[in-house]
Amino acid sequence: MIHSLFEKKEKKVEYIELIYDLIFVYVIGRNNALLHHIENGFVPWTDFFYYVVCTLAIIQIWNYTTYYINAYGKNSVRDHVFMFINMFLLYFIAEGTRSDWAGYHAQYHIAWALILLNIGVQYAIELRHHRDDPVHKRRIVRIMVILFVEAALAALAIWEYELWHTSFTSCAAILFGMVATSLSGRNSCAAVIDFEHLSERAMLYVVFTFGEMIIAIAGYFEGDFSLNNLYFSLMAFLIVVGLFLSYGAVYDRIVDRGLKTNGLGYMFLHIFIIFSLNNITTALEFMREEKVALLPKVLFIAGSMMMYFFFLFSTSRYAKKKARLHKRFFLTMAGVTAAFVALMILLRENMAVNIAVSVAYAFAVFFILRYYGIHTEREN
Repeated sequence: MIHSLFEKKEKKVEYIELIYDLIFVYVIGRNNALLHHIENGFVPWTDFFYYVVCTLAIIQIWNYTTYYINAYGKNSVRDHVFMFINMFLLYFIAEGTRSDWAGYHAQYHIAWALILLNIGVQYAIELRHHRDDPVHKRRIVRIMVILFVEAALAALAIWEYELWHTSFTSCAAILFGMVATSLSGRNSCAAVIDFEHLSERAMLYVVFTFGEMIIAIAGYFEGDFSLNNLYFSLMAFLIVVGLFLSYGAVYDRIVDRGLKTNGLGYMFLHIFIIFSLNNITTALEFMREEKVALLPKVLFIAGSMMMYFFFLFSTSRYAKKKARLHKRFFLTMAGVTAAFVALMILLRENMAVNIAVSVAYAFAVFFILRYYGIHTEREN
């Protein structure tokens, strides 16, 4: 009887969560479109800045929603209504995600602030059920404060932009949310979190992001059939496959999804995993664009792939005891990555070789990861 009281029922991923994710697939595409305007060989810094802000803001919204559903979601009518309201508001964010951000800045930030308030109100409603539970009460109040303050900053950014045409408050809102959530997570109770559900939700968002990448590389298949088109389309497809296999290896073989943890760190790492995948998607489109300068093009895809693997391997802090990655794995990866970057820069004049090097790096990481994962399991 006592055991049943403290045993948390396993949370399943609901259909409503998958439908909710679909709107983010659309917004991802809108975010990536910000980088399609090229001037002097690369993306104007203002467009790149908007891209970073918009991408991180959207991923953060997804994180906040997912974390609430994991901890307190009941798949109720109320939960559905709040999620559909946010889906509707996300359309206004998507419409405001464009290079001429000035004309849509207010619309974007009003929708952003309302979405954060929406999630904060859900916590406020939930607080009524935990007034006699100090652990839950403190946790809910902390998250409510973070959401309401970030919403206020998002709204304040409208005023700042109207006066000075700057967006420092938009950045401050995102940074505040990240830092405050990380700090509050140190004192959060893991008992209310179903890490298996949380990790599965993060995996599904990554899968949807890969879906956007698959759509993006469809451009490689356009035009008349030729050996050159066949080669580049195959290489682009293999890069996606290699990156996906590495994520699958970490998710299936290394991460302990039954771990007792508040999961905030894991979700924080996925902000940058998804962000780097968005970058890789655009970088793959750049590789076939002659108007993009060679060095920025090469540095963008190399840097994006390094970022992806860095944050992916950082999830090893949530590894199973028998699957922890050793120091020699990271030393091997550092050597392979250094060789990859050097070759990418040296061979930047030849994109046919360059894209092959990217494929080799993606699969080298996967096979090294798989080798060390299996080897570690045998040692234990």
